[in-house]
Amino acid sequence: MAFFRPQPFMTLFSILGVILLITLGNWQLKRLEWKLGLIEAVEARTELEAVPVEEALASFTLEEMEYRPVTAMGTYDYAREVHLFGRNVQGYVGYFIYTPLLRSGLPTILVNRGHVPERQMEPGLRQAGQIAGEVLVTGLARAGGLRGKMVPENEIATNEWYWRDLPGMAAHFGEVDVLPVFIDQELWDIPGGLPQGGQTRLSFVNDHLSYALTWYGLAIVLIGVYLAYHISVGRLAPQFFRKRSNTQ
Repeated sequence: MAFFRPQPFMTLFSILGVILLITLGNWQLKRLEWKLGLIEAVEARTELEAVPVEEALASFTLEEMEYRPVTAMGTYDYAREVHLFGRNVQGYVGYFIYTPLLRSGLPTILVNRGHVPERQMEPGLRQAGQIAGEVLVTGLARAGGLRGKMVPENEIATNEWYWRDLPGMAAHFGEVDVLPVFIDQELWDIPGGLPQGGQTRLSFVNDHLSYALTWYGLAIVLIGVYLAYHISVGRLAPQFFRKRSNTQ
């Protein structure tokens, strides 16, 4: 005789669990759609023609400015550079060199001039790259960052930074009038080779599909555990499935 006597508590727990897992899977699919849109938007922006940074700021929001090619003319203040710890796009540990670009009658811009190895953090060890006079900077506009939960506090006293704190960097310089975006300088033939520009990371981790499949898979596993439990305690007879199949 076919029978099924659901255990109330486990049934309720399993129903709620399956609903939660499917909801998480659906959320990851929405995140996947968002991430693909972001990647497409970034790729499209980086291919645009570079325009003066003030022109871009007048036309777009800060969010729309992200990864947009811009230009700026000014003189680097090498004495007030900031060292941001991190890996370059090749994976090597070192420091990104953020340097104020001074412009007559216009706000200062903090420019990420590129990456240097740890042993060459100090500016005196790469003087060939400190070009005197006015320079034209071309690169991608970037917004300030947010400190992640696992990221240490910036060591302002030793000029070692771990996240892109634009207001903090500006205050460290003693600057009041600073643009609300950085510029990541493009790769170019700098004397001495350092800092190495073109370090904007344009690849994004996109694991949302695998996460979605994981949540859906766990929902299936939970259903399997639920059925196996009921069979093991005699609350569900295997013949239940065969007889239901024959009646359909």
